[in-house]
Amino acid sequence: MKCPLMNKCGGCFFKDDDYQKQLQYKTEYVKKEVVKKGLPVKVHEANASPLQTGYRNKAIVAFNTKYEYGLYEENTRQIMPYQRCLLHENIMDDIFMFLQDYLKKYRFSIYDPYKNKGLLRHVLIRRAVVTDETMVVFICNDRILKGSKKLCQELVKKFPSIKTIVLNINMRKTPIVLGNENKILYGKGFIVDELCNLKFKISPQSFYQINHDQCVQLYTKALSLLKLNGSEKCIDAYCGIGTIGMILAQQASYVIGVENNRQAVGDAISNARINRLNNIQFVCDDASHFMNELAKEKEKIDIVIMDPPRSGSTEIFMNAIQRLKPKQVVYISCDPITQIRDLLYFKKIGYLTKDMYLYDMFPQTKHIESICLLSGNERQRNLKSSSKISGIKNLDTVWLKK
Repeated sequence: MKCPLMNKCGGCFFKDDDYQKQLQYKTEYVKKEVVKKGLPVKVHEANASPLQTGYRNKAIVAFNTKYEYGLYEENTRQIMPYQRCLLHENIMDDIFMFLQDYLKKYRFSIYDPYKNKGLLRHVLIRRAVVTDETMVVFICNDRILKGSKKLCQELVKKFPSIKTIVLNINMRKTPIVLGNENKILYGKGFIVDELCNLKFKISPQSFYQINHDQCVQLYTKALSLLKLNGSEKCIDAYCGIGTIGMILAQQASYVIGVENNRQAVGDAISNARINRLNNIQFVCDDASHFMNELAKEKEKIDIVIMDPPRSGSTEIFMNAIQRLKPKQVVYISCDPITQIRDLLYFKKIGYLTKDMYLYDMFPQTKHIESICLLSGNERQRNLKSSSKISGIKNLDTVWLKK
């Protein structure tokens, strides 16, 4: 199991095939960082992923002028051709191989990032693992993809699992992959997957954990840390398409999901409808801004689940936690280093954690997911607000600004 792009694309990191050594390395790395920062937290041994290869449900490639598909060399725009990625589902690279021949045969225009000329910038594939649905997204430097009708027909004929094909328009002179505008070329513009017995609609820009089976274990652990009696009012911050918030809504009284990606919020609203959940609401807003506004209103919140981007949370967000005084905060992170930084800040403002649980969401890479449960210390509980608000007031008019 050797990758020709080892340590070049920013993906695979370990040359040794021994998966247990990978888990040990990641655990020891996080433990050393915790000790270095003086954080009094027990780091538990990393939990193994059910799949060590072929686990990614999302893949993005670019094509060179020879129509070879490949991944970018880390921190450059240099395309490194490959045939099979150890982390991709086989069907993804099968589709890329087909497109390589098809694009070459019909001489499709390939985008040159240095000259900002050409048509096809990237191809994105997303997979719904349980339902076996596939989405193909052509990211182009124009609003028209000539020959798209025939291309779609050939793709669907060759790969029946493809349920939708989308043209994403990105005419910006930046390395950002996706643009903000989508045109549906085939299907409904989304695929539907199942996670923890719920159904989730996934669009091109939506955030969805890339390792489905390990995500089930991660979310199961996160919710098991909470003490729930069914009366809790909860916030799911940085909620994406609403996955963990909807799972929580099955056990809590009310959940508000907060996400600044408008398309993800649209998917989340659809997902709640699909799953017939009436006790969850979604707000399109920056999580820090929303929490700060919520704190100003002195709302009563019992639980906050936060899953910020790799850069971590913000002091504004964490200060709002201090003012809202929820009894329990579950912090899920895809970067334990920024999480450790935030945990130190939480400690300053009276929120403590004793344990950090590691879940290997990204086998073969140097990344790992971590979870902590935080709660207010005795002083924090004594300062608990006497607010008796029974629900979230005026939500539609106050926070649906965007």
